[in-house]
Amino acid sequence: MQKSMRARKPLQNKAVAAVSCIFLVLCTLTGCNVRREKPIIIWTDRAEIASYVELFNARQTKAQAVVVYKSPLVSALPPAKDEANPDIVIGSWLKDSRLKKNFLPLESLLTPKDINPNTVYPTLLSYGKKGIHHYLLPVGFNLPLVIFSGKNAEQIPDAYMLTTDEIRDTAAAFNTKNEHGIYTNMGFAPSWNADFLYITAKMNGLQFQEKGASYLWDESILRKTVAYLKNWTKENNTSTTAEQDFAFKYLYTPDYRQVESNRCLFAYTSSEDLFKVPYEQLGNIDFRWLAKDDKITAKDDIVMMGIYSGSYNTRSAQEFVIWLMQESTQKAILERTESMQLNINTFGIAGGFSSIQSVNERIFPTFYRNLLGNLPAKDAIQPPPSFPLRWNSFKERVVIPYLKDATSTDLNEIQSLDDRITVWLMQFD
Repeated sequence: MQKSMRARKPLQNKAVAAVSCIFLVLCTLTGCNVRREKPIIIWTDRAEIASYVELFNARQTKAQAVVVYKSPLVSALPPAKDEANPDIVIGSWLKDSRLKKNFLPLESLLTPKDINPNTVYPTLLSYGKKGIHHYLLPVGFNLPLVIFSGKNAEQIPDAYMLTTDEIRDTAAAFNTKNEHGIYTNMGFAPSWNADFLYITAKMNGLQFQEKGASYLWDESILRKTVAYLKNWTKENNTSTTAEQDFAFKYLYTPDYRQVESNRCLFAYTSSEDLFKVPYEQLGNIDFRWLAKDDKITAKDDIVMMGIYSGSYNTRSAQEFVIWLMQESTQKAILERTESMQLNINTFGIAGGFSSIQSVNERIFPTFYRNLLGNLPAKDAIQPPPSFPLRWNSFKERVVIPYLKDATSTDLNEIQSLDDRITVWLMQFD
């Protein structure tokens, strides 16, 4: 039986070769384009992209796209030897030291006819650039903010933005204790949200860079940030233990419910978490952007899009990129998302604000009424810093745990940042 199968194999190969030759001859005679008929393969870590692809496929017949979900996305590059290369990559954490190796330059698309660069937030457009070339285009981004109850609006010092100093001082005036010295109201505490510790450090200029197998950072910025947050707790809220006891007792509901209860004044959150809550549920909730020097730093997980350097379908990939970066397309996406009730657990474009300014200013307020009159100016938005490799893991397992321990008023000795990095790096050996 085995001999018989081996004997038939050359015949099968000849048949395949004959069919291939006929196909190539027909394509030559009819002028068909083999590369154009290949599907556009899109790798992403954003579930929303599947809906966008459905809309793209339904609205034209020139090219069809398929989605491959990859998480963590950046770790999937380059593709394994036995899998097809992506044509387009859309997701977070894409800007690292391998940028030029992973993606093709996109200058040819940045024209008034295709993707007008003047429609994209300039700081975010520059974020996808390395040297003279644009390798990534911004798609969606989110901003840090604080929320409060509208009934306390007269206590809030600014109509659009708040600094950490303003939050600290306004929150301290809100604090009250009972006759036993126990807090019954606490305006805000840094330890309530670990991401608040990190965003404060980031706004102060803290960033990490790769150096060989380890990392570099500005120790003076780190020490200054830790001291600032620690003093905030000591001077206004007594101790980290007092902050955590208060949170355990009173802050067990969603953020917007916490400020409605009037037990606290502020809650830290971000645009994707606030605006995915239905408007009717938010009631009298108001918000301010968290800023420093009138600049609002976007969250780290900005969604970027690029054409993979190993793409086999570059021309069709360009068509999809151009299509997605149009105001009319993004309006249709938002309308489809709402009509199909896909917006229950997601916000905006790719989970955030659009990188196209006019979409946020003209279209978003019709879907997110909270944004009426409170959209950040384009010059206020700052991109996050560039990331070292494996940044998301490094931040979640090293940086944030260190900040939590270092800013605690109740810990005398903590593991150093260097030691934490050493332990973290061991998992990749």
